Amino acid sequence: MEKLRLNTYPGRGIVMGFNKQGDQAIQIYWVMGRSENSRNRILVQEGNVVKTKPFDASKVKDPTLIIYTAMKEVRGGHLVSNGDQTDSIAQIIEKGGTFGEGLRERTYEPDAPNFTPRITGEYSSESESPFFILSIIRKDPFSDRPIHNLQLYKPESGTGKCIHTYEGDGNPLPSFKLDPYLVTLEGSIDQIAQTFWDLLNAENRVALAVKGVDIRTGKVDFKIINQLGNK
Repeated sequence: MEKLRLNTYPGRGIVMGFNKQGDQAIQIYWVMGRSENSRNRILVQEGNVVKTKPFDASKVKDPTLIIYTAMKEVRGGHLVSNGDQTDSIAQIIEKGGTFGEGLRERTYEPDAPNFTPRITGEYSSESESPFFILSIIRKDPFSDRPIHNLQLYKPESGTGKCIHTYEGDGNPLPSFKLDPYLVTLEGSIDQIAQTFWDLLNAENRVALAVKGVDIRTGKVDFKIINQLGNK
């Protein structure tokens, strides 16, 4: 947790794991920003979907890469990502494909010189033994080729794994190159949301959403915090 607190600009991030009781799968997604365009965003819940939206539509300069579906459920799979791959993966799963197949043709974001990684996660509740998958697609440092890293895991209760787009602030921004790292998940989804919100740099944090999925019933709950407030 200290690693995240000390990072002034981890960028967008994903955490997935189980709550302390082990009866709820937890997904966390957060957005950070340095520019006015990036900070002019909120996360909104529409049914079981969470999307990024502009707080003030008149100030939007370029919606590309900043307006997208962040969380979505499809065929027992709960998706979370930092871009439009949420919807493209959902479309492939709806046609009988898999999470991995949905990522196969995707690459890092075309935002040179940063080449921001695409980070994506899935909680799969279809099998008798639920599990998580975390993916990061980043640019090869020696070519334009995308490098795909995928990790399947089932954490202990009260823990999750964290991944984010950047190792820290910089110009250009340095892509996250580490393995997903362990974090604790304690309390209700409201408490988890506040814990992670407080860990994020107060100047750069934009919005955060926590999704809880009851392992037995599939019931879903959300908690969203927006720096600019809710509309």
